[in-house]
Amino acid sequence: MKLESEGQSRAEKSSSSSERRPRVRRNVTVAIAQDICADRYPSGSPLPRENDLCELYGVSRTVIRESLKVLESKGLVRGKPRVGTTVCDRDDWNILDAEVLEWMGPYIKDFDLLGCILEARRTIEPAAAEYAADRASAQEIADLDKAWRQMRDSAGEPESFTDADVMFHTVLLTASHNQVFRRLSSAIHAALKYALHASNIAVENREDAVLVHGQLVEALRMRDKAGARECANRMLDLAVRDLAAAEKAIGRTK
Repeated sequence: MKLESEGQSRAEKSSSSSERRPRVRRNVTVAIAQDICADRYPSGSPLPRENDLCELYGVSRTVIRESLKVLESKGLVRGKPRVGTTVCDRDDWNILDAEVLEWMGPYIKDFDLLGCILEARRTIEPAAAEYAADRASAQEIADLDKAWRQMRDSAGEPESFTDADVMFHTVLLTASHNQVFRRLSSAIHAALKYALHASNIAVENREDAVLVHGQLVEALRMRDKAGARECANRMLDLAVRDLAAAEKAIGRTK
């Protein structure tokens, strides 16, 4: 019984350790990534040596090595034998990776991504809306209607409004039943959330956005493909206006 108890205790400790390690590694990965995004480690510069990173972030070499592997898989760093780990050029980063976009966080404005996200939406969303008018299931239209109602009911609360807004656009791309659009939906989710949040907190009146989102839902319900595309374009016209307000708010007026 004693041996069994000791074995069970060791297993529990091992299990507890294995449960903790991913969280520790993730925290360190996020910390190093955000330091890279903040230009603490500029593109082309070497990262500190492993031992120095261990001291800086208070973890073991194993955790540092695992974190660097994750960052290398995202294109942020590149390791070479006898050379060490170097920060990659920003053009090499996988900016459509949700984790990379989250790591950019408050620094995303320095990467000129707000305008790029809007350009991507200009290309994708009108077509997705037209396809959705033809292909969306009754449940998907109901989900869009639910997201729109949440937007309407939280128009005075930017955080809640943004969550509902992101959900609306995510469901819209899914409702197009285009596999590439569906994949793009998950790929740009973090970027879209940041862009919409920046816009939503920069404007005082969200009534125009609520109105056109509701009209898009109705166009889908009526299977009006031309109307759905037109509503999507009007939404993006509002996004252009709101983006200008957002850029002004973050001090990036041209």
